[in-house]
Amino acid sequence: MLWDSGPYEVSGDNPSRALRDGKLHLILHGKKLKGEWTLVRMRPREGEDKDKPQWLLLKSGSDIAPISKRAEEHSVLSGRSLEQIASAEDREWQSDRSARRPSSQRVKRPVSRGSIRRTTFPKASAASRDVSRSNHGEGTATPPAAKINLHRLPKNNPAFVEPMKALLTEELPKGPDWIYELKFDGVRALAIKDNRDVKLVSRSGKDLGSKYHELLEPLKKLPAKQAVLDGEIVALDEKGRSSFQLLQSCQMAGVRKPPLFYYVFDLINLDSKELTAVPLYQRKAMLETLVENVSSAVRFSPSIKADSARLMREMKARGLEGLIAKRLDSKYEPGRRSGAWAKFKWTNEQEFVIGGHTQPKGTRTYFGALVVGFYEKNKLLFAAKVGTGFNRELLESLYNKFKKLIRPECPFADLPEKRSGSSGLSAAEMRRCIWLEPKLVCQVRFAEWTRDNHLRQPAFLGLREDKDPKEVVREKAK
Repeated sequence: MLWDSGPYEVSGDNPSRALRDGKLHLILHGKKLKGEWTLVRMRPREGEDKDKPQWLLLKSGSDIAPISKRAEEHSVLSGRSLEQIASAEDREWQSDRSARRPSSQRVKRPVSRGSIRRTTFPKASAASRDVSRSNHGEGTATPPAAKINLHRLPKNNPAFVEPMKALLTEELPKGPDWIYELKFDGVRALAIKDNRDVKLVSRSGKDLGSKYHELLEPLKKLPAKQAVLDGEIVALDEKGRSSFQLLQSCQMAGVRKPPLFYYVFDLINLDSKELTAVPLYQRKAMLETLVENVSSAVRFSPSIKADSARLMREMKARGLEGLIAKRLDSKYEPGRRSGAWAKFKWTNEQEFVIGGHTQPKGTRTYFGALVVGFYEKNKLLFAAKVGTGFNRELLESLYNKFKKLIRPECPFADLPEKRSGSSGLSAAEMRRCIWLEPKLVCQVRFAEWTRDNHLRQPAFLGLREDKDPKEVVREKAK
């Protein structure tokens, strides 16, 4: 991946000093690589030999004309094409064509400048790696070389922007113009770095750094003075799957804390240069290089090849939640749900506002079920009573929050319900409810929506402190 790296250029005529400093400016006169470049020494990862550093070659100076497609695909030394080299007996790598190979055979892929063709899922997920290997050979179109001149982009200090949103769809968008990313079951967060100052901010602008403070120190190692990253804070279960319920346990006393990870999927600002107008494939290529050697806790969310029925079945079977489809050339549109990003889920799950709870029965303590709903035209509408998904510690923790929000009136505009056979609340049942100010948002998984706009088989997953209650509406696929 290549881009103009003006901030990394070295002035002066002392190459020995520049080499010691880890920033070496040079000019190349090769057949393919021409013009001004900068070599940047990467920080060593934990456990790596500090005496054998890795170097990153970045484009600097003015842009150069792109080389022809034939020159890109042919060796300068031998004149052979990539396909000819791949078929040779003494090949050094193998192409990613659809030819079948034994699963034990290691595949070395050609690295194309600017290419973001990937088949790997997040590296901590063993289940995801299995799915990825099974889809070897399927692909989306390779985008053009990712070159961009940072000097020509508008200057903007790193700051919070409302994250771009994905439109819920009934079908997965397909075609060469789309890439796919795994849909994480975590908390959306922006990472904002300004020199040594690093913040984690929710999609509604709330501070997350105090809650997930262990991620702040790794983000300080980003090899840029300023940056704004978009990603998801997740906790992974024993099978490598992101779990919102597991993430909630990080805030509970007396519970073993799972390791946290920050999966990044977009780059909004780099060294005070605004990237929102840059095509997605270029932003992702820059982002991958930026976080490559930062920390095992900060991970790049790669593109995956998922437009096949077989792969979709395997992802569902492994309990993965869904996919995010994105147009390759899409701009970053803060706060918008334009359709350039689409989310496709095979599980029913969304946020709801807590407006009250029922009294406990039997052996249950603290409260019985949550009374939840969603907003429609500024009115809070009833959706369900949620009585599963709690343990004793969670019941107590929620109850202590509820005590501060008690109110005398019911906040739901459509209660009581008088229809016979309804799964709602009658006037008699409502008299035994404790009503709350609608200020808390929770995540709920359910089987389906019923004809009377209620949830069937709802289960509580956790509180969502990153979402404004007024933004909670019923999600409907387009």
